[in-house]
Formats: sequence, structure tokens, C-alpha cells
Amino acid sequence: MQKGNIGVTTENIFPVIKKFLYSDQEIFLREMVSNAVDATQKLKTLAEKGEYKEELGDLTVRVNLDTEKGTITISDHGIGMTEEEIDKYINQIAFSGVTEFLEKYKDNANNIIGHFGLGFYSSFMVSKKVEIITKSWKEGSKAVKWSCDGSPAYEIDDAERADHGSDIILYIDDDNKDFLEKNKLEGLLNKYCKFLPVPVAFGKKTEWKDGKQVETAEDNIINNVEPLWTKTPSTLKDEDYKSFYRTLYPMQDEPLFWIHLNVDYPFNLTGILYFPKINNSLELQKNKIQLYCNQVFVTDQVEGIVPEFLTLLHGVIDSPDIPLNVSRSYLQSDREVKKISTYITKKVSDRLKAIFNEDRKAFEEKWDNLKIFINYGILTEENFYDRAKDFSLFKDSEGKYFTFDEYKTLIETTQKDKDGNLIYLYATNLNEQYSYIKAAQDKGYSVLLFDGQLDVPCIQTLEQKFEKSRFTRVDADTVDHLIQKDDAPKCTLADNERDNLTAVFQSQMPKLEKAEFLVEVNSLGEEQRPVVITQNEWMRRMKEMSRYQSGMSFYGQMPDSFNLVLNSDHRLIKEVLNEAQSALSADLNPIESELKGQEARMAALNQKTEKKKPEEITQEEKDDKTKTQSTIDDLKKKKEQLISDYAQKNTIVHQLIDLALLQNGMLKGESLDKFLKRSFDLIK
Repeated sequence: MQKGNIGVTTENIFPVIKKFLYSDQEIFLREMVSNAVDATQKLKTLAEKGEYKEELGDLTVRVNLDTEKGTITISDHGIGMTEEEIDKYINQIAFSGVTEFLEKYKDNANNIIGHFGLGFYSSFMVSKKVEIITKSWKEGSKAVKWSCDGSPAYEIDDAERADHGSDIILYIDDDNKDFLEKNKLEGLLNKYCKFLPVPVAFGKKTEWKDGKQVETAEDNIINNVEPLWTKTPSTLKDEDYKSFYRTLYPMQDEPLFWIHLNVDYPFNLTGILYFPKINNSLELQKNKIQLYCNQVFVTDQVEGIVPEFLTLLHGVIDSPDIPLNVSRSYLQSDREVKKISTYITKKVSDRLKAIFNEDRKAFEEKWDNLKIFINYGILTEENFYDRAKDFSLFKDSEGKYFTFDEYKTLIETTQKDKDGNLIYLYATNLNEQYSYIKAAQDKGYSVLLFDGQLDVPCIQTLEQKFEKSRFTRVDADTVDHLIQKDDAPKCTLADNERDNLTAVFQSQMPKLEKAEFLVEVNSLGEEQRPVVITQNEWMRRMKEMSRYQSGMSFYGQMPDSFNLVLNSDHRLIKEVLNEAQSALSADLNPIESELKGQEARMAALNQKTEKKKPEEITQEEKDDKTKTQSTIDDLKKKKEQLISDYAQKNTIVHQLIDLALLQNGMLKGESLDKFLKRSFDLIK
């Protein structure tokens, strides 16, 4: 028997392994099974080179669970190890057997996983003792047993084993007994080893017999040794890709598209990426891409490894150039990984462009589901717009699709404002904004439909990319002011008429939570509606962006600001103005006359004192200004009260306000009930 201490520079490597080498204890199973597959692949390589001349036989890697003994055993029929190799590759942690092996067989060792030495020690994260019973493939080798109890001390002794290969026996410690549960172990094997290139068996298959599940003689193979991404795309049919997608994501709808990645320069990369149908929020759909290294599962936390916008995709990426035993933070900063990220972006862009060119009709049919990926890429990937602009689409309110250039050509002659800016009109909801859309269409304008999750957030980026262009929602202003032309009609009301009309409606505007209303008067034409509610494009956009961008919460906390626009050309507005002037003139005229006098007096007082320094203004002048201002305030309040009392009783005013609110979905509860009763009374 040989005894000794493992050759490490630190006194005890095991606490380091448990705390720092791996982020998750369950990784031990991946490492153990991967090592067994590695040893098997090495034997196959030796056979291909003619150095191993025997029959390969059954190369299945077996995982056995013994709950009574509290052990997990991983067995293979690979190359095994001699006592000298155990000393070199297990006891001397600084070395890795795969490095030497790859150098010797570099021409046909592409499928070797590697990292045996250090990866093996992940077993001590969950084990109080680990044993290796191994026999080398080399002629004349004898079986040996290595054991270690989690300290640097180990023992090597003779052992019995009929053929070459290794058994790794893990004695699970008391803190990790949950790994001895069959369902958990099988779940981890499915997670990490589902596509390993050598058959992996976990127990036997079961069948229903005599009212219960019983074991059969057939191995329960948990992996597919030739997953779809390892095959040549030309040999595969659409149903193959759909079937594989159902294997990966059993509860998902059929994917929109898929892209088969297959490259060997400047790095090795295979995989299949699917564009899924997205029905829910972005966050619920992330982390569906599985990252593999030579068919060994690494992670599904792929942010930083693939571009941000592609984290919404589903599928598999497999590359031997991605290190297996490192942290995500390392992966996200690794130069080779960044090259892979750039390549994937290009490959996805090229494939989408090809699909668009090959069958535009099919591409348009899928666009409403597809555009969230494109928009996300435009928002998060600096150079993606340049790749995507040729196949990105606009959809108008009539359901027609246009490329960016096609749509620009369509509206270029009709939708330029007086300063030469091209105005892109859009709606976010066909039903809720129907009347605004119809008004714009009647004017000869085209309206885009931006009803996707990320359509509106993309607007600012598009405005930066499009030359002399601006996007405006159809309810941001009255139709004549959406695209400012030189010939916009002017309101003909006198200032006092405009002020009084505004005051009548302003006094009756409802008090809604987080909403403010400003009444204004415009000339909209006799055929247009008497009242229209609009919302400033810039303010609304800032509030919407605050939901997506941190640092803009200030806008999100501000109340919504709406304009109630009165059409001074409409018969009903004229009637309200005439009736108000008739009903109020006797009381209002003397107030307005006195108010004008007091305002003129204040203007004279201000003119008299404006050039004086504060200390030069006399107390008498200060008192005079204070008294005059107080009189002005009192007269304004008196005027406002008179107008409010009148407006309170005016059925038409309330009906017009409520109709405008109703059109915008803002009339609810008691206000809606009053509107309905008032409407019935008017019908009577």
C-alpha cells in the first residue's frame, strides 16, 4: 500500500474547491460523468489510431445509486489509469492529463472534454470520501484503488477489476444527502448530460405491470449521443428541427424560425437558435439558450455570452472554445467568448435577411411575433440597426408592411412639415385611437401601428437614424397641427372671448388621479369634432421611457398632462360661447371693466418702480402695489366663480367634456353614470 499527501501548494485545497472553484454544488455530477465520457472518448481515439487493437465493446457510462451505502458510483470502460498516472493526474493537481493527450492526438481528438485533474476534485464538494478503482488499457496493467477522505492524505492499494476503465465511488456526506434521491439525481443527469456523445445509463427502464412500476432489463439511457446540432443541416427537415424544439421545450408553441450554426473558423461553434413566439413579458422568456462545451451542459445564464437581445431566443450553442470549468464572470469577459457573441449576431442577421429575401410574404406573416427581437436588438446592440434596417418592417394601420425605405418613399410628398421634417404618424391601439387615425387618414396621411412591447421605446433610436424625421402619435395634437403646414387655420375669436370660453370648460374639468387638463381653443373646421383631447408627444414619451430606463423615474412620477382642445368653428362651441356671453354679460362686464382698470394701474405702478433699486421704493408705493394686486386677485376670483356657477348648470358643456373623456377611456365610475343619465335626458 502507498500513502502520501496530494501535491498541492496550499495546506488544504478542499475548502478552496468547495467555496471558490464552482458556484453550484450540483456541478460535481457533470464533472464526474464528463470525465467518464472523456476517458471513453480517449479509448475510441486510440482505437482509431490503431494503438488499441481489442474490441471496444459496450462503452456505456453508468451512474449507479446505492441509498443504503449512501454512494453514487460513476463507471466507464475507458482508458483507465495506471498507478503512475493516478499519481500524476490525481495526486499532482497542477497537471491535467488532457493537455498531454490532446497534444499527442491533436488531429482526431476534437470530441474530448478534458479538464480531468481539477474537475475531479469537485466530487469533494458533496463527498466525505472518494474512491477510484481503475485499470489501464495498457497491456499488463493491474487494477489499483485510490481513496481520499477530503484531506491531503490519500491511499493507493491493489484492487480487483476485470477490464479497463474506472469506477468513481462518492460517499455522500451528511450535508448533501438530497443528492441520494433518485428523482433529483435523474433530474441533474438530464440537465447536464442530456446530449453527451457517449451513452449514459442511470438504472433500468421501468414499465407498468401488475398494477405497479417494475424494472426491466433494458438500460435507462438518459442522453441523445447525436443531438440535432451535431448533424449536417442539409440532411435535416423542418420537422426534425420542430421535434428537437419540442424535446428542449415541451410546453412551448411552435417556433417562428430557426438558425443552424456551424462554423470551424476562426473558432469552433455549432448550435441551433430558435425564434420563439413571445406572449408574455421579456423577463419571463430569458435564459432559454443552453450553452454546451462538447455536448456538456455549461449554463443557461447566457447574458454577456450572447448579445443581450438574443437572450430572448431559445436553443443550444456548443463550442469547445468556451471554457467548461470557469465562472460566468470569466465567460463574460473572455475575448474568445466575445468573438463568438459577435459572430452569432452576424449569423442571426444574415439568416433573417435571407429569409426576408427568399419569402417576404411568410416573413411578413411572422413579423408581429418576430419584431420584438429586432426592436430589442436595435435598443441594446450598438451596431445592430445597420444590420437590421434592410429587413425591419413597419406595419400601417391597414395591415400593410413596408421596409423603412419603402415607407419613407410613401409619405415623402404628403407628410413633411413647413421646416422640411418628415413626420411619421403612429397609433398604439387601433380601437382606442380610431377617431384620431380616421381624422389623419381623411387628411391624406398614413398612420403606422406601433402595438408591440418595444415599438414605442425604439422611436427615439429611429429618429436618430432617420434624417430630418420625427415620430408623432396621432392623438398628440389636432389633425391640423400634427404636421405643421404654413396654411394652418387661425382662430378668429377675440382674446376675451377665447379667455371666457376656456374658463367655462376649465372650471368643469374633472379631478382625475395623476392627470392634469389644460383647455385651449383652436380653429379646426366646421366638420371636425367640437372637442378633442390630445397629449403632448414629448411628455408622454418621456413617461413611457421611464418604465424602461432607470434614471428617468422623475418623468414617471409626474401626472399625465392632457389638452382639451375646443373647436371654435363648431356649431356647439359657438352656441356655448354665445349663451355664456348672453347669460354673464350683465354681471361680467363691470367686473372685466374694473379688472382692466386695475391691471392698467398695476402696469403703471410697475413701470414707475422698475428702474428703482429695492431700497429706493417707498413704503407707500409698496402698499399701493400690494393693494392693487389684491384687488386684481379678488376680481379674478369673482369672475371665475361667476363663470363656474354658470358652467355648472350648462348641460352641453358637461356633455361635451364627458364625450371627449369617453372617447379616450377616461370616463368611469360615478362620472360615467352621470353622463349616461344626462344622455337619456337629452334624448327625451
